[in-house]
Amino acid sequence: ELWRSASERVVQRAVAEARAGRFTCDVVETNGPEMEALYREGLLEPFQSPPFSDLPQAAFPKHRHYVADRFNFFTIAYNTRLVKPDEVPGSYEDLLHPRFVGKIGLEAGDVDWFGAMVKRMGEQKGLAFFRKLAASKPQVRSGHTLMGQLVASGEIALAANIYNHNAERVAVRGAPIKWKALTPTFGRPNAIGLARRAQHPHAGLLFADFLLSFEGQTILHDRNRVPASRAVKSSLNDFPFEMIDPTITLDEDQKWSQLWSDLFLKGQRVVREVE
Repeated sequence: ELWRSASERVVQRAVAEARAGRFTCDVVETNGPEMEALYREGLLEPFQSPPFSDLPQAAFPKHRHYVADRFNFFTIAYNTRLVKPDEVPGSYEDLLHPRFVGKIGLEAGDVDWFGAMVKRMGEQKGLAFFRKLAASKPQVRSGHTLMGQLVASGEIALAANIYNHNAERVAVRGAPIKWKALTPTFGRPNAIGLARRAQHPHAGLLFADFLLSFEGQTILHDRNRVPASRAVKSSLNDFPFEMIDPTITLDEDQKWSQLWSDLFLKGQRVVREVE
């Protein structure tokens, strides 16, 4: 039996059922920060799987109670008719060039990416960069899929924080869009974990084995997702990357959401994309 919902609702249901003494879930697959929340609630069981040898170290949290099966990478994407080859940014600082004033798109809910970028740059330097980016009057829109469509159509010349698989999805259809990974490239994992006190633990483990296997990862690849396994060749993960620390979402969200809102949303509440 499959139950699919937004990541926050997955956590809410799992926690509510466990506190009521009902352990109907055998395996969970959802966003990394929400998997971390389930770990903190003591609802996940560490496990081993043969395909672990094909996964990068970044797929595993230190406690190893879940493992990434796919990634969402934040890259830039640009319309090839509006941005000339010699104008394509080679660094995040290049986004501040006067030619991009009013032409950059930002996804409205990527607070964790913002927090990770600021921390990586150093808070003082990072916030100074984003203040300059805000001053360049970016177009703030909700939805990574929508952002890819807007860049492909030419309504936005360049997106600063798009999932690269969303850009690739329209590029393979012939749209004039390309993506590029800048340094640092941050990823947000989707992960799978086995439920503690599962009623069918062996079935759950077999499903995890399949999803992480070459066959399962190939299915994800063929559906335009970014497989975690290095055994499946994909340009969508063939670059250096880092994972966003889930503490940004779970422990520091109020700080980063307020800063993001003040810079880009005119003080309005952050509304995240429903996954």
